[in-house]
Order: sequence, then C-alpha cells, then structure tokens
Amino acid sequence: MENDALKTAADLMALAARTAPKSRGEDFILMKLLVGTEIKDLADAMEKFGEKTGKGNFDRDAKNIRNSPVVLLIGIKNATPLGINCGACGFDTCAELKTRSGPEFVGPHCAFRLLDMGIALGSAVKTASILNVDNRIMYRVGTVVRDMGLLDWDYIMGIPMSATGKSIYFDR
Repeated sequence: MENDALKTAADLMALAARTAPKSRGEDFILMKLLVGTEIKDLADAMEKFGEKTGKGNFDRDAKNIRNSPVVLLIGIKNATPLGINCGACGFDTCAELKTRSGPEFVGPHCAFRLLDMGIALGSAVKTASILNVDNRIMYRVGTVVRDMGLLDWDYIMGIPMSATGKSIYFDR
C-alpha cells in the first residue's frame, strides 16, 4: 500500500515541479520516475561508481536508494541562456556561455536555468513534505544516472522517497 502511495506522491511532486515558476515562462525541466529493478540497478551502480572514482558517500547514498521504493529524477537538458548578459554564469555575455561535458555533468549553465531547476526541486520536496513523505535531494544520484547512460540530461538531481516509522535519510 505504501509503495502505491509513494508513486502517487511522486506524481504530485512532478506536478509541483512542472508548474513551479520558470524564468521567462520557458520550461526546460525534465522528470522521470524510477521504481522496481531500476532502483536496485541504480544503487549497485552508485556503489561501483564510488569505488571506481574513490569519491566518498556514494555507498552511503546507495544504501538510501536501495531502501527507497521510488526515486524521482529532476533535471535539465539544452536549457538555453536567458539572454540578459548578467554575468552570473561567469561569462560577460550569454553568447560566451558554451557548454562542455564535465566529469559528472554538462555545464556551465545559465544561472537562471539552474534557479528554475532549484525552484522545481523545492516545489517537489515541499509537496512531499505536505504529504508526509520522507525524502532527500541527492546530487550523487544524478551523477550515476548519467554515468549509467540511463539519461543523457545535462544536470540531474534525484529525490528518493520512503514511508517508514523513521526517516531513513535522517541518521546517515
């Protein structure tokens, strides 16, 4: 019963992310729900990624993922700069912002597009909170989703969800 409720909550979280305010009303937000064997595959890949790269806490987060029946992915791809030449991305003009593949994500990005993604993430987890769904935003999830080739989005965050007597994301 809880797993069905978590899927419903994830749908409502995705709705909140979709309808969150976006700069100039342009929507570059992408979402995907992981369930079942996709969760186990992701957790296994996170452990392997941490071992391969020597980066910390991928094993810790993999344990959380393994114990989460549902993971909502939120990201962006091909998000064009806003075009206001504000310099927040580190370049003087939007025309200078050229994306490249980094070790974990594609970037840099227009700061306003990243703010849009942050507002979408915040709207999603706010909805989870209203619904009493335990959750946590995890960057390591997105890193490994890209490394696995599961998605080719530029920048991804994962939101694992759980419904137990005590949040599995609290004492990590």
